[in-house]
Amino acid sequence: MKCPFCSHLDTQVVETRPSEEGDSVRRRRQCGACERRFTTYERPDVSFPNIVKKDGRRIDYQREKLLGSMRLALRKRPVSTEQIDSAIERIEEKLLALSAREVPSTRIGELVMRELRKLDKVAYVRFASVYRSFEDIDEFKHLVDEVRR
Repeated sequence: MKCPFCSHLDTQVVETRPSEEGDSVRRRRQCGACERRFTTYERPDVSFPNIVKKDGRRIDYQREKLLGSMRLALRKRPVSTEQIDSAIERIEEKLLALSAREVPSTRIGELVMRELRKLDKVAYVRFASVYRSFEDIDEFKHLVDEVRR
């Protein structure tokens, strides 16, 4: 495995751990040249459905894009990387369980909101306010009231 810091090809596995769900393996590696450590994940290669955007475009599923949007909502919130990874794995399991070739992006947005609501209420409100494109303060207030219940 090539080091992401110095591009040296000699890295060693320092620690190996299965995920909580048992569907991936987390490995801590150390570079033989610069001695920096980094994490890799080993997952089975599965085919996710294409995503149908609101404008009708079809794009490939991108885990990195999902991770980025969740991290943005969870920015400066007390949620661990492991919790985020587990949430993404649950979303991916649901996508695969649909056995569909295409999934509307709105379906993924709903899955993300469900996971964020479990993880952190503030992140849920952040994501929902952007995802639902609130037009006025009353819509936002309604969402906050809903979360408080």
